[in-house]
Amino acid sequence: MSLFKKKSKIKFKKFESSIEASEYVAIEVLNEVKKGKKINLGLATGSTPILLYNALVSDYEETRTPWKNVSTYNLDEYLNLPEGHPQTYKEFMKKHLFSHIDINLDNTHFPKVNENYDSLIQLNGGIDIQILGIGTNGHIGFNEPGSLLKSITRVVDLTQETIDVNAKQFFAGNKDLVPKQAISMGLESILNAKKIYLLAFGYSKNEAMEKLYHAEKFDVNFPASALLQHNDVTVVFDNGTELDI
Repeated sequence: MSLFKKKSKIKFKKFESSIEASEYVAIEVLNEVKKGKKINLGLATGSTPILLYNALVSDYEETRTPWKNVSTYNLDEYLNLPEGHPQTYKEFMKKHLFSHIDINLDNTHFPKVNENYDSLIQLNGGIDIQILGIGTNGHIGFNEPGSLLKSITRVVDLTQETIDVNAKQFFAGNKDLVPKQAISMGLESILNAKKIYLLAFGYSKNEAMEKLYHAEKFDVNFPASALLQHNDVTVVFDNGTELDI
């Protein structure tokens, strides 16, 4: 692992593999979970965090670390998919994490239309640790280019680039099956978290990582640059991402 700290306070940590990077973040999360105190986790979906969730599940299988004091708040959810559809993020989280640990499903939350998600989070103490991925166009959550720094949880239109990527990864390549809208925590919502970990793996994230590494201020056309506004962000990435630090 190599480490470089920027003046922006974003910390970049490079690992030999995505597994090592994911295990590092898992340990950081578990260090807080194992204290047994109430903790709120902000969670992401997509292919990137699956290895992280695998590591959390493995720990539970080995140690039975209790998750009963943990509440989770997912970044986003597709619109217009029926309840129980395998590609909803609620089902994704059940498949990869929730069904394998002893978390109370009543404490797992997803943004909904006509619900003030930001107020719900703040009412319950705010997010202690937020997990993020990054899109090839720099989106975090479903905050696509053009998202405002002060944006909060809202309905968003997905870009064609995001639809194309998600079709390939989760909808057997059929772009027509991918919802065109989602509800997503905004950039301000994300920045309200106390600590943030962003994971980026593989060659496809090279351009986004280069932009983030060299960013000096918020750029509305590159949403991940909002992280420059936060005081405790760690970016973990692997050798497949050719960012040289």
